[in-house]
Amino acid sequence: MPPFPSHHAVAVLVLTVIALILFTREKIPLETSSLGILALLTVGFEWFPYQNGEQPLHAIDFFSGFGHEALVAVCGLMIIGHGIVRTGALEPVGRLLARMWVHSPLLSLLATLTVAGLLSAFLNNTPVVVLLLPILISVSMRTGTSASSILMPMGLSTLVGGMATTIGTSTNLLVVSVAADLGLRRLDMFDFFLPAITAGSLGILYLWLIAPRILPAREPMMADVSPRIFSADLHIPEDSVSDGSSLAELLKKTGGKMKVQRILRGESVLLPLPDIIIKAGDQLHVEDTPSQLKEYQQVLGITLFSGAMQVDEEHPLEAADQQIAEIIVVQGSPLVNRTLSGFRFADRYRLVTIALHKAGIKKQALRGDIGNIQLQIGDILLVQGAREQIANIRREGDLLVLDATADVPTTNKAPIALGIMAMVILTAAFGLLPIAVGAIAGAVLMLMFGGLTWRDVGNALSTPVIMIVVVSLALGLALTRTGATEFLAALYLALTDSMSPRFILSGLMLLMAALTNIVSNNAAAVIGTPVAISIANSLGLPAEAFVLAVLFGANMSYATPMAYKTNLLVMNAGNYTFGDFLRVGLPLTVIMWLTFSWLLPRMYGF
Repeated sequence: MPPFPSHHAVAVLVLTVIALILFTREKIPLETSSLGILALLTVGFEWFPYQNGEQPLHAIDFFSGFGHEALVAVCGLMIIGHGIVRTGALEPVGRLLARMWVHSPLLSLLATLTVAGLLSAFLNNTPVVVLLLPILISVSMRTGTSASSILMPMGLSTLVGGMATTIGTSTNLLVVSVAADLGLRRLDMFDFFLPAITAGSLGILYLWLIAPRILPAREPMMADVSPRIFSADLHIPEDSVSDGSSLAELLKKTGGKMKVQRILRGESVLLPLPDIIIKAGDQLHVEDTPSQLKEYQQVLGITLFSGAMQVDEEHPLEAADQQIAEIIVVQGSPLVNRTLSGFRFADRYRLVTIALHKAGIKKQALRGDIGNIQLQIGDILLVQGAREQIANIRREGDLLVLDATADVPTTNKAPIALGIMAMVILTAAFGLLPIAVGAIAGAVLMLMFGGLTWRDVGNALSTPVIMIVVVSLALGLALTRTGATEFLAALYLALTDSMSPRFILSGLMLLMAALTNIVSNNAAAVIGTPVAISIANSLGLPAEAFVLAVLFGANMSYATPMAYKTNLLVMNAGNYTFGDFLRVGLPLTVIMWLTFSWLLPRMYGF
């Protein structure tokens, strides 16, 4: 067994375990957990200073993650990726894929998976998933096929493709940067493209030919697209109990449920002010479910009209020009961490929210607590409104309409956005600019040429991602400087003492894959990288091979919906269960793990 570590190393190890546990708690926001861990780390080292040799470890050193080049690069790429979405730069690709599905669904699925993987090698996979989700759902509706058989394979293909280049995921950037900080050669853009594309090809074949066949058919949230909300006029007859009452009194009788849009009195249109006196002949225009409208009719003693006809068995309620649509909350949406009531969603967008779908739990409600539930990435709103209003929302791009009711025209800024992204990729690939510098320059150009506004920049930046990167870098620094990484490496080698170096590398990759599906992949990568280097140095083997084992393992976020944010988007859109991810994700993890376990030792000669 390795010698017992120092007290500071033990404390940092305990804090790391606490952090990993907190990162799995859904009830505690990730950014809150990260900030709390960072505070504990800095306060602890301020009160109990640590010095080993000539270089002391100061508490303020743990704030260096806020200016770390990896975080700068991640933020810059998030901004550029958001610009790609806002300008509609990828829409031509989406339209081409949509046309292909009409002719050959099987080959179109392969093309979709391949394109998704290749795009994700250079873009954050969230914009790619956001582009393809509405297309695939629309295709499934038109062809009568199950959306659940294609959405998860598409989402997982973006994760497979994301591990191919240094900018494919934030995890890649972190591993490459941390390894360079520890003295290793800085990996260039395509240094690990060959093993990634080899394993990725096998993964894509599995997602194309096998995954759709083992996924059960799941009924989408929009199985019934008929309107649930109806417009009606409540006519006040001469003998009504409501004649002479104030509007506030009528609202009280309905328990505050009735929402009056306007009051028609003869040729005049009156505002629905609480103190206005309701008179015989008035018409109260409301929107609600049939059951609620019937309840208002009974409670208030009024006559219910739909258009010019009184509602009865021969003339039921109608909802002309109304449309049901699904809106998904994605990164960059103004709804993230907001409530519908606080955001004034109904007033801003003139839409009625019928239901909220959260991580497998479907809440059906018009009033009540649905407006006070905090929305998270991946939540789906089932809304109803005028067709033109939904089309306008789709075109504006603030909200992602899942059923693709309207095409998003490519803006005249789209070529500029694509050119900026190409510039960032090429300057990094040819070594003209470090990726952090190129990404920030690209973000500035996106602002200068009107591809984004500063409001868009604020929506593009993810606070949870920023904080998890910062606290992971801080924990990695503490583990390295206190000797905790050497202890973990020695402990791992002691447990694998009788194994060959190939099995040691393979086991490390499998450990990273397990961690990334339970806790944050960025945390697993940053903590695992210095440990991997210590293991390689102890064995006298190329450290780069073990660093890549960490990188590839930490990217295998396939088996659980919480492993990666796009998994949540796909889970809710396809109405998947946790078990569905295990059913498809575990075999994919095994395929990728075995392929890399065979490739890496041969690439590095051991």
